Amino acid sequence: MPVAWDDIGGLVDAYERFLAGSRVDSDVRDSILDSWKRCRSAGLEPNRLLIPYAEDLGLEDRFLTAANPVLDRLTSVLSDAKVSVVLADAKARVIQRGGTDSALNARLDAVQFAPGFGFAEQIAGTNGIGTALAERRPCLVLGREHFADCMQPFACAGAPVRDPFSGRIEGILDLTCLRGDADPAMLHLVREAVEDIEQRLLEQATERERALLTAYRRAHGASPAGERPSRPGSRGNGIDHIDRALLREKAEELIASPHRTLDQVTLPRGRVATLLRRQVMSATGEAGVVVEARILGGPRLRHLELDRTAQATPAPRVVPDTRPGPAVTATAAAVALVALVDEPVAAVEGAPAETSAVVLPMHAPMPAPTPMPAPTPMPAPAPMAAPKSVPAPVPGEDGAGPDGERGGADGWLLVGETGVGQLAVLARRRLELLHDAGLRIGTSLDVTRTAEELTEVSVPRFADFAVVDLPDPVLRGDEPEPVGGDTALRRVALGAVRVGTHLDGAGASVRYIPSTPQARCLEKGRPVLEPVLADAGGWIAQDPAGAERALAAGIHSLIAVPLRARGVTLGVVSFYRSEKPVPFEDDDLSLAQELAGRAAICVDNARLFTREHNTALALQRSLLPRGRPEQNAVDVAYRYLPAHAGVGGDWFDVIPLSGARVALVVGDVVGHGLHAAATMGRLRTAVHNFCSLDLPPDDLLTHLDDLVGRLDRGEGWAEDDDTDLDAGVVGATCLYAVYDPVSQRCTLTRAGHPQPAIVRPDGTAEFVDLPSGPPLGVGGMPFETVELELPEGSQLVLYTDGLIEDRFHDIDDGFERLRGVLATPGRPPEETCEAVLDAMLPARPSDDIALLVARTRALGPEQVAQWELPSDPAVVTRARAAVTRQLSAWDLDELAFTTELVASELVTNAIRHATGPVQLRLLRDRALICEVSDGSSTSPRLRRAKTEDEGGRGLFLVAQLTERWGTRYTSTGKIIWTEQELP
Repeated sequence: MPVAWDDIGGLVDAYERFLAGSRVDSDVRDSILDSWKRCRSAGLEPNRLLIPYAEDLGLEDRFLTAANPVLDRLTSVLSDAKVSVVLADAKARVIQRGGTDSALNARLDAVQFAPGFGFAEQIAGTNGIGTALAERRPCLVLGREHFADCMQPFACAGAPVRDPFSGRIEGILDLTCLRGDADPAMLHLVREAVEDIEQRLLEQATERERALLTAYRRAHGASPAGERPSRPGSRGNGIDHIDRALLREKAEELIASPHRTLDQVTLPRGRVATLLRRQVMSATGEAGVVVEARILGGPRLRHLELDRTAQATPAPRVVPDTRPGPAVTATAAAVALVALVDEPVAAVEGAPAETSAVVLPMHAPMPAPTPMPAPTPMPAPAPMAAPKSVPAPVPGEDGAGPDGERGGADGWLLVGETGVGQLAVLARRRLELLHDAGLRIGTSLDVTRTAEELTEVSVPRFADFAVVDLPDPVLRGDEPEPVGGDTALRRVALGAVRVGTHLDGAGASVRYIPSTPQARCLEKGRPVLEPVLADAGGWIAQDPAGAERALAAGIHSLIAVPLRARGVTLGVVSFYRSEKPVPFEDDDLSLAQELAGRAAICVDNARLFTREHNTALALQRSLLPRGRPEQNAVDVAYRYLPAHAGVGGDWFDVIPLSGARVALVVGDVVGHGLHAAATMGRLRTAVHNFCSLDLPPDDLLTHLDDLVGRLDRGEGWAEDDDTDLDAGVVGATCLYAVYDPVSQRCTLTRAGHPQPAIVRPDGTAEFVDLPSGPPLGVGGMPFETVELELPEGSQLVLYTDGLIEDRFHDIDDGFERLRGVLATPGRPPEETCEAVLDAMLPARPSDDIALLVARTRALGPEQVAQWELPSDPAVVTRARAAVTRQLSAWDLDELAFTTELVASELVTNAIRHATGPVQLRLLRDRALICEVSDGSSTSPRLRRAKTEDEGGRGLFLVAQLTERWGTRYTSTGKIIWTEQELP
C-alpha cells in the first residue's frame, strides 16, 4: 500500500489540532471526524482508556451456525496475510479472534483487543468494531484515524451483520492488521463475508418466513401488465377505506409484537398485502419501528412510529426504503400510514413525478428498544392535513430492507396541521444548534478560545455577527467584580459572515453608555431585544457615526445577552443580524439566552482553570531557581517549559559545593497541579539541605528516597482525612551529579530518571551507562554511582522524560533523535538548549520539560597548591611558611596572616586528634579555599570554651576568621575546609 497521509504527519497534525479545538473539516474524512466528535462528547481521553471485560460472552447458536463456516473460510484465505479476523456481538464486545500471526496477536493482546473486552465507540474510541456499530454501516479506520493512542498502529475494517428480516444488527465482523500491512481490499472482503453470513441466516428461516419474504419482494408496486391502477378510494387495485382499516389493524398488531417480523393481510378482491416490521434509529438515538406493506400489483405502503411530543419537534431520521418516495413523520403521539400509488392524488414536494401520497391517520403504541408487552392503544387522532416535505435524510442508516436495497430518493414528509412542517424544521434546527453548541463550546479551558467558539457556533446559523465582551479580571482568571453598565470591557471575540463589519475587532477596549442594550442587560441581568436598530436611539447614541455605518452595511437587529454563571455576571454577548431580512423575535431571544447560558458556564470554568493554573505557575516559578549561582566549575544553560495541560513537578538545580565543586540536579514529580508543584519545592529544598552536609551522591538519594516515602505515607498527618485524592506523592525521579573541576571527574547516580548525555569536545555524543535505581519513594534498594573523567569543554546534558517521549513517539526514537542533535562540537550551552528544543519539542507538550546543559571547566595547576604533611607537630611551622609563600605568589598577601592562622590550627588538630596522612591544599577560585584532610572519620564540633579550659578555641577562631567552613567525608577519611573572600 503506498505511503498514507497519516504516515507522513498530515493526519497527525489534524488530530492534534482537533484535540486543541481547531477546525479540521477539510483534513479528515467526514465519518472519522464525526466519530472523533462522538468520542470527545463521551469524555474520552486518547491516552487513558478503561476497556471493560466480561466473562462467558457468546452469541446465539443460530448466528454462530451461520457465521462460523464463513469465518473459517475467511481465516483460511488470509492464512498467509498478517490479518486477524474478529467477531463481536451487537454491543461491540469481542467474542472470538482468529489469525495465525503471533506477532500481530501479541500486539493485539497488548491493547486488550481480545475476546471478552468491549470496544464500543463511547468506551474505546474510533475503531473498526465500535465505529461500524455506531455508524451502522461498514467502515475503514487507518492508523491515526483511531481516536485512542494505543490503537493507532493498526488498521481496521468492520461491518455490521444484520438479521435479514428485521434489519437488526446481530454482530460485527472486523479485519484488523498493522497499519503498514493495510490494504483497501479489506473493506471489500469484510462486506462479502457479511453478505455470506446474512445469506446463511436467511437460509435458516422457516418455510413460511421465506414464503412471506418472497411475496414481499415480488410485491414491487407494479400493476399487472396492461392494467392501469385506480385512484385511492375507488375499486380495483386502489386503496379504499376498508383497505385502510385492515392495514391499520394489522400494522398495529405487528408493531406491538416485538418477536414478529413478517405478516400478511388479505384485502378485498383477492389481494394479499405483505407487511415487514423493522427497527430504525432517530438522529437523537431513539429507537423506533417501521412497518412497510407491499401489495402484489398495487401500491406500496409504509408505516412509521412517531415522535412522543405533540408539539413541533425535530423529526426522526427515517431509514431510506427500497422504493423512491417520501418517508413519514408527524408531530403527534400517533403513527401515519402512507400509500404510494402510480397516479397523483396530492402533489408532494421532492417526490418522484409519477408518485404521490395519501395520508391515512392511524394509531399504534410506542415501541420499546427492547422486547416488552404491548401497551394499550390510544384513541385514534383526528385526520391530519396534507403532508409537507423537508430535506431528505442521511443515507446509509440502519434498517435496510430484507432485499438489502437502499433507497436514495426518499424525502421527509411531515404530517399535521398547516405550518407544522415549517415549525418542526425550525425547532429541529434550533435543537441541532444547541446540540452543536454543547459539543463545540468549552473544548479548551481557555477563556478567549471559549468566547471564540461561541461566535463560531452562532455565526452564521443564528446571527450574522456575534461579539463577546469580558472584563479584564475574567481574562486573567481573577474573581470577577460586580459588572454594571459602565464597566470597562475587552472585546474578546468577533464572529462575522463578512469583513467590514464596522464593529470593533478583538482586543479593543469597550465601555457602553447606560442607554445601550448591552448596558441595560448588564444592569438588569436579563437579555435585551432590539428588533429594529434604526429605531434604537440608545444603541445609536453609543457611537452615532459608527452606528450609521453599521446600518448602511445592513445590520438591522440586535440581541444582547449577559453571560451569567453561578449567579455572577461575567460579560455580555451581542448577536447582530444583517443578511436575513427578518428581525430577531422572542423565540430567538430564548435561543440566544440558552446559547449564552451554556457558554457562560464554559467561560467560568475556563476562568477558574486559569486562576488555578496561574496560581500553580506562580508557585512553581517561586520554587524553581532564579538566575545562575556563582561558581566556576561549569558554564550552564537551562530551559523549563510547563506542560500544555498544566503545571507539573519537574525541577532542576545547580548547587555550588565545597572545594570548588558543583552539584547538578534534575528531578520529576509524577502528576500535575498545585500538589506536584508543592512537592517539587519540598524535594528541591531537601536536596539543598542534603548538599550542605556534603553527602556522597548515593547517600543523598537514599535520604531523599526516605523523605519521599514518608511524604507518601503522610506521616504526621491525620489519617482519617481522605477527601483529597491527590494527597499522596505517587512517585518522583531524580538524577544527581557532582563535578570536581580540580580532578575533572564527575560522579553520577539516578533514581528512575532518564540517562544523562555526554558531549565530548570533539562532538561525540553518548549516553552514560548509569544503572537506574528505583524511583524515589519505593525504598529498599541501594543506588549505584558511576564516576567519569570529563575533559575540559565537555557538556553534561540532563533532562526530564517529557523531552524524549510522548504518546506519538517511542522513547528509543527520542534517545536517537537527541543523540543526533547533540553531536555537534564547540557549541555553547545556550545554543545547545535552543537546538535541542527546536528538534525535540512536540507541538503540544503533554508533560513538563526541564533541560540543563553544563559545559565543564578545569582549575589549572596554577590555581591549586597541595602539600603532603607527616603526622609530626614540627611540620606545622613548615606548613605556615608554605602557605605564606603561595599566597605571595598569588598576590594575596592581604590574606596571608588569616590563612596562615587557619591552616596552622587545622593542621594541628589533624595531627593531634586524627590518624593517617595529612594533606594541606589551597584553591584559588571565586574564594580562597583552604582544605586539610586526614584519615579519621571523626568530625570536630564548634563549642564555646570555658574560662579555665586550655584548649577548644581553635575551631572557634577558624569560624570567626572565615566566611564559611565545614566538613565532608571521603572514602579514606574526611576534609575540613574553609572559604575566605578574595580582596
